[in-house]
Amino acid sequence: MSAVDRPGEEGDDPVGYFLDDMEMHGKSQRTRTEYGRVLRRFEAFLADPSRGPGGTTETPRGASHRDCMAFVHALRRDPDLADSTTATYAAYLHRFYAYMTQVGAFDANPMALVMEELDERIDTDPTRREISVPAMRSFIDDIAHPLERALVVTLLKTGMRVGELCNLDLRDLSLAQSVDGYDLGTRAQLDGRANSLYVTSEPAVGHVYNGEERTASNKRKRGTVVPVDDELAETLLWWLAIRPDAASPADPLFVGTGSGWGERVTPEQVGRIVRDHAREAGWYEQGAGASANVTPHYFRHFFTTHLRDRTGDRGVVKYLRGDVADDIIDTYTHNWGDNVRETYERHIYSLFA
Repeated sequence: MSAVDRPGEEGDDPVGYFLDDMEMHGKSQRTRTEYGRVLRRFEAFLADPSRGPGGTTETPRGASHRDCMAFVHALRRDPDLADSTTATYAAYLHRFYAYMTQVGAFDANPMALVMEELDERIDTDPTRREISVPAMRSFIDDIAHPLERALVVTLLKTGMRVGELCNLDLRDLSLAQSVDGYDLGTRAQLDGRANSLYVTSEPAVGHVYNGEERTASNKRKRGTVVPVDDELAETLLWWLAIRPDAASPADPLFVGTGSGWGERVTPEQVGRIVRDHAREAGWYEQGAGASANVTPHYFRHFFTTHLRDRTGDRGVVKYLRGDVADDIIDTYTHNWGDNVRETYERHIYSLFA
């Protein structure tokens, strides 16, 4: 019996085993070739210690969800791959692990969690659970860590995407109250607009922006000035009071306080923080999918639903989300004080009991 026939033994070729079984299941040569190309690419990625998160070589059998996440992240940074192609390649890897787990060759499928996060990027508007404002207040009240609380409250109060949250720098935040040691709100777009955030459209994965290579992209069509209400201002001031010095010259607004001390937070880190708190609240179960689970993108849905229902003004909400056409966004930009801030401050929900 060949090594390929023994997926559970050391020195085997699990990719070869999987491809052989695909043939026996009647898959076409073209399909097997496509799977083989992606899976061998994954093998090469794991074998290169400079590319994995642990700085060591790994095999498909021993890969963790962080290894898989790093591979998908590398695919997203490939300029020759469209988002849909990246999603397809991730699905190939997921099916490989699901099959190898099913036949008993592997103990677990590390791609399961990665696919949940990837699904958030592919299907941004699935049917979702409905959470009331009072229930969300209780959720926020249980988050004690200043960084974690600031991340979640910012997402809930602004409706921005998690990548946009991670890409915020100190220059993008203007507060009415000065903060010792910080040079806030230096962007021209924030002149005369205290208590505001500027969410730009420019950062992209793998590109240097404001002196730092970014690991997330902003997807809004144009830069947007978003109001900061009293609750969000209070939360951000609490965070800035303990924020570590940043490792990046870009001076990120949100930086790590643990193993990545002083480094810009990533969407993956924010995702883990939200999942942990959502799991404690009974709002997250692995494998349940976007329809049941609360993730960072859920907060964008919450913001859109509740603010739209309160204002009855879809235009203002679409402007704040950054997903409107130029002619509409120009209308709200030119009348920002009257049409946006006033409407926002009158209708934004309170998250503090």
